[in-house]
Amino acid sequence: MNRVYVVTDSAAHFADPGFIDKSGIMVVPLTIKFGSESFTDKVDLSIDEFFARLTEGKHHPFYRAPSADEFRSVYGNILRSTDQILSIHMSSRLGKVVSHARAAAADYLGRSKIAVVDSCTTSVGLSILVEEAARAAREGQPLDQIVRTMRGMIPHIYTVFFTHSLDCLEHSGRIGTSQAILGTMLGIKPFLNIEDGQIIPIEKVRTRERAIDKLVEFVSEFTHIERVTVLYGADTLEEDTQLLLERLALNCPQYTYPVLRYGPALGCDIGPDGLGIVVYEGMG
Repeated sequence: MNRVYVVTDSAAHFADPGFIDKSGIMVVPLTIKFGSESFTDKVDLSIDEFFARLTEGKHHPFYRAPSADEFRSVYGNILRSTDQILSIHMSSRLGKVVSHARAAAADYLGRSKIAVVDSCTTSVGLSILVEEAARAAREGQPLDQIVRTMRGMIPHIYTVFFTHSLDCLEHSGRIGTSQAILGTMLGIKPFLNIEDGQIIPIEKVRTRERAIDKLVEFVSEFTHIERVTVLYGADTLEEDTQLLLERLALNCPQYTYPVLRYGPALGCDIGPDGLGIVVYEGMG
């Protein structure tokens, strides 16, 4: 039996930029649109270029999922050298990537095994799953076993963040217009998490200091963390990010805290000035 080949989409955000090439996975890119201009995510639009355009404020960006035809082409090329594919993607409640992948996979039913998994998350949360799937595939684990591992890991990945501005949350439909107007008037910063695959406002805070307190409290709730990552947006968040790291080092010194600037897919939803944390607590 051939080794499982892992496919994901460009919403996955890896701490090691070289991971994709070293692991041999396939990343199918999203399309990022600013007004009438379209860019291939992380191919002809880097993360820094995305934020430069976003902070200009001329257009609200949005992302488009790869089409079913794009997935058919990717799967067809891969199936020349294997008969097993694990295709794991950003939450189906944040976009149409999963539905398009499943439509393409259905064309190969009976000829090959293609498992399409809804990660129920995005960004670093998705990359954690992809990295583990790639490791299992290298070890020669069968497709069904890797899928079971993915489904076991998904409930143990948590993402929380806050953002200073509400424009992108409103434009992406994560909050209503009335919420955005009232929040802006009152200077409210929404505290959000990814729950059941959706970005959901769970609390409102009025100061950045209180928002950072909430992030530290979130980490403190776990008795065991296998991986934790700090995510930030625009360069103007340097002070907030440094304050968060100082507070984490003081309150939860047992962990290390890699820091990553989040990518265009998450940036389209929450805007340029988010600050958050992704935790994988492990299954042990």
